[in-house]
Amino acid sequence: MTLWGNPVLREVCAPVTVFDKKIKRLVDQLFETMYDTETGVGLAANQIGRTERVFVFDCQDDVVGYVINPTLEPIGVEPQTGGEGCLSLPGFDLETMRLAKCNVHGQDIHGNNISYEGEGLRARCFQHEVDHLNGRLYIDHATEEVRAELEAEMREEPWFGQMHLDPKSKLYRASQNPEDY
Repeated sequence: MTLWGNPVLREVCAPVTVFDKKIKRLVDQLFETMYDTETGVGLAANQIGRTERVFVFDCQDDVVGYVINPTLEPIGVEPQTGGEGCLSLPGFDLETMRLAKCNVHGQDIHGNNISYEGEGLRARCFQHEVDHLNGRLYIDHATEEVRAELEAEMREEPWFGQMHLDPKSKLYRASQNPEDY
């Protein structure tokens, strides 16, 4: 899992143009890593150090999927505000405003068009993951003051300075759920 401070999280990911076994393997790796965290509902390619425009999701609402070359389509302008965290910033969350509803369009591993509807958590997930693929983090939606405070707290974390951690490692798990350790 790439961590805050790793420059790959700030890269704009490149569109996928070749749909072969490598892209299927990337999707499989993303699901495997997301499920290894036990807390994630989505994961973008740059969160495992890759720069392809791909993300996976499982918001535990009976819709599990992935999208290659995603684009967002807002549905209305109604906002939702809620706590949002990130697997690349383990142990932190922040009230973040997102659209309440959106669709995501893209391609499957064969290059065929796919789309998913999102409302509530799923809409939040789609927006969060597309932000990742655009080199943006959820903390970028906060005021400068709040973001500076959060970044100062992250610099005090035992994982700070690491570019990545195995999501099954004790250090990563302790950051996600300190009361468990």
